[in-house]
Amino acid sequence: MVLRTDFDRLTTRVFDSATRSAGARLDAYREGDSFFIDIDLPGIDPASIDLTVDRKVLSVRAERKRAERDGVRYVVAERPMGPVSRQVFLSDSLDTDRLDARYDNGVLTLSIPVTEKAKPRKFEVAAA
Repeated sequence: MVLRTDFDRLTTRVFDSATRSAGARLDAYREGDSFFIDIDLPGIDPASIDLTVDRKVLSVRAERKRAERDGVRYVVAERPMGPVSRQVFLSDSLDTDRLDARYDNGVLTLSIPVTEKAKPRKFEVAAA
């Protein structure tokens, strides 16, 4: 019975992923006093990118469209088209009011400053 359940879970995951919209791949890292997220969005028109933050949930949505050209009939069309989205849960230690977004060479780079209260602080110890 356990094997059947694991198999069902695996097949559901495989077949479900084929029908749902593609999630954009990302890298997230901290450098100095900022947190960065690089999201791969190749072939996306930057004007189609919808970026929102709601209660510390960052949502990125975009649409990848194939250019329609008269007289063109595709023989092979492997590049994925359609909606692309990704959600990231952000820490309370990030200042989302000062988020900066830039799109360059198919990569959306988000820079979010770390709040002052989350930065490391040094304290003096008074001698008795």
